[in-house]
Amino acid sequence: MTTHKQIYLAAHPQGMPSAEHLVMREVETPSPKEGEVLVKTVYLSLDPYMRGRMNPGKSYAAAVNLGEVMTGGTVGQVVESRSSQYKKGDWVLCVNGWQEYGCHDEKAVRRLDPEQAPVSTAVGVLGMPGFTAYAGLLEIGQPQPGETVLVSAASGAVGQVVGQIARIKGCRVVGIAGADDKCEHVVSAYGFDACVNYKDEDFFAQLKAACPDGVDVYFENVGGKVFDAAIRLMNDFGRIPVCGRIANYNSTEAPEGPDQLPGFMGRVLVQRLLVKGFIQFDYQHLEQQFYADMAGWIKAGEVRYQEDVVQGLENAVDAFQGLLTGRNRGKLLVQVSADETIA
Repeated sequence: MTTHKQIYLAAHPQGMPSAEHLVMREVETPSPKEGEVLVKTVYLSLDPYMRGRMNPGKSYAAAVNLGEVMTGGTVGQVVESRSSQYKKGDWVLCVNGWQEYGCHDEKAVRRLDPEQAPVSTAVGVLGMPGFTAYAGLLEIGQPQPGETVLVSAASGAVGQVVGQIARIKGCRVVGIAGADDKCEHVVSAYGFDACVNYKDEDFFAQLKAACPDGVDVYFENVGGKVFDAAIRLMNDFGRIPVCGRIANYNSTEAPEGPDQLPGFMGRVLVQRLLVKGFIQFDYQHLEQQFYADMAGWIKAGEVRYQEDVVQGLENAVDAFQGLLTGRNRGKLLVQVSADETIA
């Protein structure tokens, strides 16, 4: 364990990131200082926000600098400790990024209990994606019983949770996804009332039929043609939590066609729509309630989840490309090393 592998940002991508932008190298494995732990990565979470971190310039969080390890949430095990709070073998949540090992201050990790839930869920349904769904839907969307909630990227890590919470709150839930099997899955596994494939030629007609009473809450993950269709179905006083715009993340030029902004702003005004962008860490005061609610819903079988696990750090770049093009099924993880909790 004198050296380990990591993937660093070698160049800023223009369009889709590739192996020339995200390069693997072998480096010396650090030793923890007083108050630190050395953590072995077991699961690396791949999430759409990472594409924005590859770009230079100001955003809601610092960009990854050239030469730095690509950032990312991880689940791992303590392999060496100089902390009084953690011992070798403890499971923790931290930000090891795209690498096999990393050192962290004891205050920068959170203990996980494999007896309470599978450790992988700490970067999924019981982690940042689940909390993003919870905070965005309940704080901004404020769904009411009987309303229609429309969810884009419905089979993804965030979308699958949004729809299930909306169903628990007594709403009609309609999803949008990019493949027939994804649509079938969110209906059969998660209890969505309907799901429409945005790649179908009659996409808008299907979506309108699935939302006969219009849309009261649209949880925005995608942008592009999906957003253009959803906005046409919004009811007066509708709410649009803006979580992501994955269709635009790799754009290198302005979209074709007429400027849609005047028409959109007209709808915002006339229909008194609430459109609010958010980042999950804005709602940290809700975290403890989220953990309690979500753990209860999972235990009761009211929330289910799907994970798409890719084996090996060497496959992380390809897997991330798949995430940006919709190839994954559910929460995307890279298993970097063995999970000792699985028999």
